[in-house]
Amino acid sequence: MLKIAYNDYYVQPLPEGHRFPMDKYDLLPKQLLHEGTVEKEAFFSPSVITEDDVLAVHEKQYYKALITLNIDKRAQRKSGFPHNERLILREQIIMEGTRKCAEYALEYGAAMNIAGGTHHAYTNRGEGFCLLNDQAIAAQWLLNQQKANQILIIDLDVHQGNGTAEIFKNNPQVFTFSMHGENNYPLKKEISDLDIPLPDGIKDKEYLYLLEKNLDQILTNITPDFLFFQSGVDIIETDKLGRLGVTIQGCRQRDDVVFRYANELDVPIVASMGGGYSPEIKNIIEAHANTYRAAQQILF
Repeated sequence: MLKIAYNDYYVQPLPEGHRFPMDKYDLLPKQLLHEGTVEKEAFFSPSVITEDDVLAVHEKQYYKALITLNIDKRAQRKSGFPHNERLILREQIIMEGTRKCAEYALEYGAAMNIAGGTHHAYTNRGEGFCLLNDQAIAAQWLLNQQKANQILIIDLDVHQGNGTAEIFKNNPQVFTFSMHGENNYPLKKEISDLDIPLPDGIKDKEYLYLLEKNLDQILTNITPDFLFFQSGVDIIETDKLGRLGVTIQGCRQRDDVVFRYANELDVPIVASMGGGYSPEIKNIIEAHANTYRAAQQILF
């Protein structure tokens, strides 16, 4: 069974000044249930991440300031929005969602978080609407529990996974692969184990060719026993922030490629949704729903 993390806090109103399309967290589960892609039993409600799990990745001084609302105003602005108790609690719940997904993936083969993909969070600061790094926390938990030895993070959001790259820059047990818009946020990129910058307007054929080529190349360097997939849908041509030319169908083919890769390797995979900023919410929901459809069709 595909297990999916979802908590009512995912749709809690964010502070004034955010630009995140919150409707998708409410509409996506409803769409998946309505069309029969998943059953109600697939969903689980995560609780709050433990401090120990967070501090395995993030600096203690930063986390303490975060949870006590003592991050200075300038740093809050850089994170994307002003902080409040509900926002921090929401972030802690999302973190536990992805960590728990890692547990379920070990049992069932795959699990997904309706939220997450917070790849701009560094060890000691938040950026780009990301305060803590969910996939990094879950990956480190797997390593600490000796439940994985070589992890591959496949980050296909249109924005580089700069925080993830920084967190694991000196950790050979985690291979970070980011395929992202060359001219998109962040202006200053970090160095992942493999970065593939994409030109504005890239179309389906070239995008998919580069993805498959580089996934094959990664296998010449490592043999992963666990995968994380940052499946942001801000790569599609309708996205107001993306700048790429990938169609919704091309984005679905991207998901097929990743899940076939997991299937052929016979390793567990956890997907977090990441970004999606198309002006029409129906395009965001369709693209995200395709990720779940692909997982169900290929892995179950």
